[in-house]
Amino acid sequence: MNNNKDTVIIIDEAQAINNLTAFEELRLLLNFQLNNRFLLTLILIGQPELREKINELKQLKQRLAIKYHLNPLNEQETEKYIIHRLEVAEATREIFTTNAMHLTWERSDGIPRVINNICDMSLLVGFTKKLNKIDRDLIEEVAGDLEQ
Repeated sequence: MNNNKDTVIIIDEAQAINNLTAFEELRLLLNFQLNNRFLLTLILIGQPELREKINELKQLKQRLAIKYHLNPLNEQETEKYIIHRLEVAEATREIFTTNAMHLTWERSDGIPRVINNICDMSLLVGFTKKLNKIDRDLIEEVAGDLEQ
């Protein structure tokens, strides 16, 4: 008995799967049903190359109910994203200046993973420098270091 629990398989960086047979085996797992209910949910997460691989496998593509591509964030979304992550971390004050968030958006091209890297490294460097706020100059320094 499953105690009303669902089975979910999540594969991150799925574009790194080079063996198309592995995708076929994942598709076969999706065939298992009980009383017209699927027994497994498969979530594939990856870079744009993943879409190309899935498009080569028609049977797998047909089995995927939802497909979503995350586009880069715009400037306003980037600012909201940074603020939200700080709120989740229970920040009690403003940490990034408006100019710092703007430059983070510019230097990251709105890509959430890059936004995270710039902000995380900025917080670490800001802490070591005993800064009260992350400003544009620190973002410039950190983003430049991360690009190298």
